[in-house]
Amino acid sequence: MAHTTPPSPTPGKKVMLFYPPGPLYQRGEDRSQGNVTDSTATAMRAANDLAYASAALKAKGFDVYCRDFQTEGVDWATLLHSYRGYKPDVLFISITNATIFADLQTVKKLKEADPRPVVILKGALFFDPPAEMLAQLDLTDVAYLIGGEADFVVGELVDAHFTAPERIPRLRGILYRQDGQWQRGDFSSWEADLDQWPFPDRTVLNNSLYVRPDTGEPQATIATSRGCPAACIYCLTPTISGTTVRYRSPANILEELRLCYHDHGIRNFFFKSDTFTINRGWVAGICDAIDQSELAGNIEWVANSRVRPLAGETLQRMRRSGCWLIAFGFESGSEETLQKIHKGASVAENLAAARLARQAGLKLYGFYLIGLPWEDHTHLEETRKHIFAIDADFIEVHIAVPYHGTALYEMAKAEGLLDETILGKDYFNAPTIGSRHLSNREIQAFRRRLLRAYHLRPAYIARKLAEVFKKPRIMKNYLRFGSRLLLRTLP
Repeated sequence: MAHTTPPSPTPGKKVMLFYPPGPLYQRGEDRSQGNVTDSTATAMRAANDLAYASAALKAKGFDVYCRDFQTEGVDWATLLHSYRGYKPDVLFISITNATIFADLQTVKKLKEADPRPVVILKGALFFDPPAEMLAQLDLTDVAYLIGGEADFVVGELVDAHFTAPERIPRLRGILYRQDGQWQRGDFSSWEADLDQWPFPDRTVLNNSLYVRPDTGEPQATIATSRGCPAACIYCLTPTISGTTVRYRSPANILEELRLCYHDHGIRNFFFKSDTFTINRGWVAGICDAIDQSELAGNIEWVANSRVRPLAGETLQRMRRSGCWLIAFGFESGSEETLQKIHKGASVAENLAAARLARQAGLKLYGFYLIGLPWEDHTHLEETRKHIFAIDADFIEVHIAVPYHGTALYEMAKAEGLLDETILGKDYFNAPTIGSRHLSNREIQAFRRRLLRAYHLRPAYIARKLAEVFKKPRIMKNYLRFGSRLLLRTLP
């Protein structure tokens, strides 16, 4: 396990970590910040950013109150009651691009109830942000912004705030106020040794809130690596986590899996990594570690992967070690689009990756992206055909979001495709006015028609029913997601 630091000389200081009430968003997923409420088949992932922050703060001797009000489905009154009862000295709130305005309103209301706490906002939105973007936000009540990897800095930041403010300018990935102006810390480097950091503090999470979509069993998120060498124009990962992949060792990952399994009764896992299969030797090491432990045959897991590089042998090895599903960002059926987004893969390679996954006995989750600046009806039709050709078990179709800090943002801005601001938007809710050739309404209508047509095919429905025959719990969850799909895709 990772080393710990000496306790803080500020005993009794209280830090409240939370997701505010409201629609479900993947607040811990700084790359995508997914809208779970409006998705077709996405389940809420564990609040690891809060749990990592809790571990770091407890190591410094702080008292921690942590709660995911969002996923609990509670209201504002419950948050206010908890706030008044706990009387925190510090608030740490995980935000997203889509929820930022609502999150700032939450901060304002809490500070009106009790103005004492120091407020820290964490989210990819604040990774070395442009001044013109910050000017769109009322940050009057906020003391610090964390845009980098918060788990590596939040403990040091809170400790420095109370004991040694002169250390704050040297911290990575933060903005802090000085003489009424926002000042920037170091946004050019990242923590290299991931094994030395504490595991997420899952004792502060309600782990039953985060479940495997088909079975409804608790599912933990394991951050296995960070960083991505790809140059996809829409993705935040190379910006916020760097272009060098930093790996946790298989032994360190196994230790966290064991802790989840033995201490929390969790046997399902999502291995969080943008590039999970890029290093065949490392993947084999993880699989060997699992297979040579008491977890062999007792856990199941899923992972994201890039289409290339990819080896069938790697997928087969993963399957034997408990992997049951792999997700690919196929993105498009248009060769032009794949080239322009710098995906580093072709339509043929998408099809080959899907074939290798099926040959390995893995279920397939496909992600697709539409509404890019140059796209017209021809591009959308090519993607539609590609989606049916791959015929994944689960799919999601996103509308491209030009996040601040991406090449896509600069392109959309230059072409006049931004609708006033990208803040407050997500990939289901009008992130732009459309493409050069299609209105946002046309793009959204295409998405709804496509999802209905895909999921209402008799062959698809028959396949799903065959999979869950004599499995009432899975049948119930499939029906629940199916109902949500129909509701979200009605004309």
